[in-house]
Amino acid sequence: MAKLGTRRAVLREQLIDAAERTIAAKGLAALKARDLAREAGCAVGTIYNLFEHLDELVLCVGSRTLVMLDAALGAVRSANPCRSTEEAVADLVRLALAYLEFAATHTVRWRALFEHRMSEAHQLPGWFVELHHALFAQVERPLAALLPELERDARRVLARTLFSAVHGIIALGLEEKLQFIPLPALREQVTTIVTALGFGLAGGE
Repeated sequence: MAKLGTRRAVLREQLIDAAERTIAAKGLAALKARDLAREAGCAVGTIYNLFEHLDELVLCVGSRTLVMLDAALGAVRSANPCRSTEEAVADLVRLALAYLEFAATHTVRWRALFEHRMSEAHQLPGWFVELHHALFAQVERPLAALLPELERDARRVLARTLFSAVHGIIALGLEEKLQFIPLPALREQVTTIVTALGFGLAGGE
């Protein structure tokens, strides 16, 4: 007979899997504890025995999305250190375009990351914050080559700012309720803006 801890771990993964399927297919608003319990074959109360709160379950799903996104960004970044401004800017453009492709391909899952709002009674756990830091670190690497004299803390802030800028452009570009921008045009805009920002930061070198 499996140990209780093992059974609990299996059921926990089943609930995360069920939540992930729901969020990826229908969005965050469709996530209901009762539906998850029914799909996993457990009582609703079991969810709250396995997770501190529903926010934790949503974060577990979000962590999988962040891991996928981190892998997508890592796959396009240059394997070798950037040796020039041009190479660093090219890396930033590749990262931005990879982010766009991920958002366009996994739009519902991607949007859920930013739609979720933690209850005021709960705080983001450290492990989830670290996953965000891993994404920003992808941007920090070419920035280190672009601005070698910039202090590390300042570079981290700049990476977050650039990430946020690209995210905003993509979020508005993919928003159908406002004015959806065709993907080829959005790629061109992202490339133009990130290129301009990159060379601008480098002082036009």
